[in-house]
Amino acid sequence: MPEPQLPALRTPREVLARYYRAMVDKSADDLADLYAVDAVHEFPFAVPGFPPRYDGREAVRAGYRVAWGGSPARVDEIRKIAAYETAEPGVIVAEHVVVGSLPPRPTAFTVPGLLILHVHDGLITRARDYMDGSGVAGARG
Repeated sequence: MPEPQLPALRTPREVLARYYRAMVDKSADDLADLYAVDAVHEFPFAVPGFPPRYDGREAVRAGYRVAWGGSPARVDEIRKIAAYETAEPGVIVAEHVVVGSLPPRPTAFTVPGLLILHVHDGLITRARDYMDGSGVAGARG
């Protein structure tokens, strides 16, 4: 995969908005391109079928290609509850609820979550992704 162009310095809020867009689009490439080469993405709450972390941009890309590519679940909306900029420069904490569906059934699901992003030079260097495991299980059918 070619090295993505360095972004114009994006703020943590801009990175968060692009992160959410990649989720709705189920685009592992768009998501991974938000990460620094040596970034870490952690899942502190154990979710069956997910590793505890991805080490590096390409691991994020590969992991989300598998997760999103192998699931019929569709993200219909991300309800943004709040985003907090912290006293530590480049760190944003976001509360959200992912609302989706499982075509062809009319089954809806919700997955509450908390996301902590560390952004340096417009790229994610560390992500801590706290997802509701039972909500993720419901999203898988």
